[in-house]
Amino acid sequence: MKADIQPNYHDVKVTCSCGNAFVTKSTMDKEAFNIEVCSECHPFYTGKQKIVDTAGRVDRFNQKFGNMFKR
Repeated sequence: MKADIQPNYHDVKVTCSCGNAFVTKSTMDKEAFNIEVCSECHPFYTGKQKIVDTAGRVDRFNQKFGNMFKR
């Protein structure tokens, strides 16, 4: 078996955009990195859905296709 071929497995600090921070193990070279969504703010885990309506897209969709699925 070759010596020193295994990657360095060390602690990495992960910071979410919601402010949540935690430490995990990784083989990546960085000591810390940022993520956009974690289990503290993701709708699947929180049970709260956030709809970000950019330029009224949800309203335009409902106006255009809203009656299509109603019986």
